[in-house]
Amino acid sequence: MTTPGSLALAFRLFRADDLRVRAITVISTAGLVGLATGPTAGGFVLAVAPWQVLLLVNVPIAALAFAGISLGVAADDPGSLHAGPLDIPGAVLGTATIILALVTPTLFVDEGGASWAPWAVAAAAIVTTTAFVLRERTARHPLLDLRLLAVPLVSSGLAYKAASGLAVAGLGYLVTLLLQFAWGWSPAMAAVGMLPQVVMLLAGGRLVTPFVRRVGLERAAWLSAAAVVAGLAAFAALNRFGYPGVLIALVLVAAGMRVVGVVAGNNVLRGLPENRTSIGAALVDTSGELATGVGIAATGTILAALFTGSLSASHWSTAQAGQFQQAVTVAALVLTAVAAALVTYGVIRSRTTTSVKETHHV
Repeated sequence: MTTPGSLALAFRLFRADDLRVRAITVISTAGLVGLATGPTAGGFVLAVAPWQVLLLVNVPIAALAFAGISLGVAADDPGSLHAGPLDIPGAVLGTATIILALVTPTLFVDEGGASWAPWAVAAAAIVTTTAFVLRERTARHPLLDLRLLAVPLVSSGLAYKAASGLAVAGLGYLVTLLLQFAWGWSPAMAAVGMLPQVVMLLAGGRLVTPFVRRVGLERAAWLSAAAVVAGLAAFAALNRFGYPGVLIALVLVAAGMRVVGVVAGNNVLRGLPENRTSIGAALVDTSGELATGVGIAATGTILAALFTGSLSASHWSTAQAGQFQQAVTVAALVLTAVAAALVTYGVIRSRTTTSVKETHHV
């Protein structure tokens, strides 16, 4: 809920693309600090304290944010705000669709295809999806104006954002399990193993603006998204050869995400009218969040389907070790394929935008 407001605020404060990129870079840096350092710091904390302590970390951060908003953010002009009511039915149907869609593959693994439960949940997901689309098409004040998704810059930016979210969530999950369960690393050592990603995410912030200026927004978008896909492919191909393969994957995905998150958000907001920047920022955040959920659900489901026994067991048999290696590789290949499809779609949509502009100019 906090991300859309911060992105929209930055976009409204600055008119030039380079200033918007710099502003969004600053905001995304703050978010990436938490995303990158959270697992690493958490691994060290778990070595000396119970996990419940981690729940208290956000309290002082939230207090600081509250003070900053109260003192540093001017009130909105009431005349420029949308007065439409909240689409409660759309919110309920959308939430139900996401939950049912993510639960369905888990039920198929746990209950099997012979059980009625996964089929019933899958059917319910189809029903709620259909109902959500119909609701959003007919509602006077829809939760999600589906016409916005048809805007080339918007759909392109959301595809890039989804690819990066899928990659970071899925790769982080797989690497964490690989380091601790397959290789026997302690939580603290696994935290050290994730440090290269942290360094790249933090240090790469200074390179975003010069890179975008040099190659342009469009090329920066697909190049960075392609780096994300390359990182996933590297992990799928090299994870069996030890930590160097993992290192390459972490650095490539982090480098790509560092740029694509900024450029994708900027593209989405550029494609919308000024009074729709908040919903545009919300779409960017939702795309990343959904992709994160799908990435974890997909990798977890594949591991559960291909691995017999308990992942957290203290000792694996030779057969289980082989199953886990195969499951990790299959999961990484699936993530690579889906991310590549999203990036390809994003490139096609961005070129549609370029073609429309060129035709209009002629």
